Amino acid sequence: MENATLELFCVNNQKTYTFPLGISLMEALEEIKLESDLPIVSAKVNRVNKGMDFRIYSPKDVEYLSIKDDAGMRAYIRSLHFIIYKAVKDLFPNGKLILEYPLSEGVFCHIEKEKDADISIDDLQKLKEQVQKIIDEDLTFHFKECKREEAIELFRKKGMEDKVHLLETNANLYLRYYTLGDEADYYYGCLVPSTKYISAFDIVPYGNGFLVLGCDKNNSKKVPSFRFEYKLLSTLQEFDAINRQLGLDTVGKINNAIIEGKSAEIIKVTEALQERKVASIADEIVKREQAKVILISGPSSSGKTTFAKRLAVQLMTQLKKSKPVSMDNYFVDRDFTPLDEEGKPDYESIRAVDMELFTQQVSALLNGEGVYMPKYDFASGQKIFSTKEERLEEDEILLIEGIHCLNPEILKTIPEETKYRIYVSALTTLSLDYHNCITMSDNRLIRRIIRDVKFRKYSVQRTLQWWTEVRKGEKKWIFPFQENADVIFNSALPYELALLKRQAVPALETVPCDSPDYSEVKRLLNLFSYVTPILNDEVPQTSLLREFFGGSSFRY
Repeated sequence: MENATLELFCVNNQKTYTFPLGISLMEALEEIKLESDLPIVSAKVNRVNKGMDFRIYSPKDVEYLSIKDDAGMRAYIRSLHFIIYKAVKDLFPNGKLILEYPLSEGVFCHIEKEKDADISIDDLQKLKEQVQKIIDEDLTFHFKECKREEAIELFRKKGMEDKVHLLETNANLYLRYYTLGDEADYYYGCLVPSTKYISAFDIVPYGNGFLVLGCDKNNSKKVPSFRFEYKLLSTLQEFDAINRQLGLDTVGKINNAIIEGKSAEIIKVTEALQERKVASIADEIVKREQAKVILISGPSSSGKTTFAKRLAVQLMTQLKKSKPVSMDNYFVDRDFTPLDEEGKPDYESIRAVDMELFTQQVSALLNGEGVYMPKYDFASGQKIFSTKEERLEEDEILLIEGIHCLNPEILKTIPEETKYRIYVSALTTLSLDYHNCITMSDNRLIRRIIRDVKFRKYSVQRTLQWWTEVRKGEKKWIFPFQENADVIFNSALPYELALLKRQAVPALETVPCDSPDYSEVKRLLNLFSYVTPILNDEVPQTSLLREFFGGSSFRY
């Protein structure tokens, strides 16, 4: 075996190299001398994400990743979070860092100090300086592999019970954790090689906590621009506080509750809390006597349709009738769909909506006139008009659902006092543990994969390929207007990953390992590996989640 070698095919430059057996990705990169405008931070080995310390012992395809790639950016952000954790322990030895949830292009965090003392502006400045000091020291992130029981004992001694809960319900015999100096932490993905790779960051006071920003994916020397989203933060904090009181704020805690036989209780309590929120929104609408147009917006797979149906039921309990209107039925004919910067049809654009017809018909309905409403035929790409005339009854209101409903360009000619705006999204506050957030985007993507497979007969690959374009559209056409809402409704339920696992995992496992989407599939499967599944027997037929996995009593 002396001088044994292997072949490495570099996807980036389409060249094959011969290297010694056991070479690391970093060592191979130094030999390949790959040119990149942005720092290389991780790689895909046979389409599976790996850190630069990964060693190769057989022929592989390797694609090196910069921060421009989503997987590369995740490695960057995880590493920054570990540095911040170490800086917190350096400054506040008994302090506890909690990475709450993604918000405003960053992650919202807070630090629990001794005696419930608040973190001051001076504290945050010291924290920022300590983070920079650690970066300048160019400390290496080391990984260690050990038996699961050893890792559990390590984190128990450090008082990190959130990680203990998570790892105790994990089935792996061996686990891999990271060290930075004298601190240890666990992440469900790889890190960058050393602290010097963190080229830009910021720590910004935000509400009663702070926002951690990484670098811009197109410029490693600057942080991304962001908006303060206080309505969104308030909603997230409201639900996070409830979930903490219920003991449902981390996957580890929910796993333990499921193992203890509390699945039915979790479902009933959280569904009841969500229904109470729908009822409170209905109460507010009824109090606003001038509100005649209820505008419901939100990103893909937020559950807008089911929310609208449940809201209609709650309005009826107060003898308030409503007429549903979907903006999706007002798309322009497909031949007139606007094009994006790449010359592709931009179905997310507000210009993809026949605004003139939409405004005309809504105005007519509010004026007591009759209209013949369209139904968009997605097969032909054209509107088909109903032969039945529609009118608003006396005291009836319009429930309008569509991704553009919070855009100020919508229904500009209709008086503001007649409008009530609702933003709906799966604003998950659930984390694997206090240093590993679950993103809202992943929550919605999982919902969409299941719905597309079950009801639209789309492959997982098709959904993943479309998701990139959907996300671009959301950032351009939906997220900038979410703070325009009168109320924000959180459609996420803390138990939904446990519920959806039984359908999501088999669907994801259909994706072959040679698919370009395989790395994303492996990442999602890895996420589900930490989740204990539950059955859907106790999920009510009116649950918002049934819009995605089936069995709803509502018609769609």
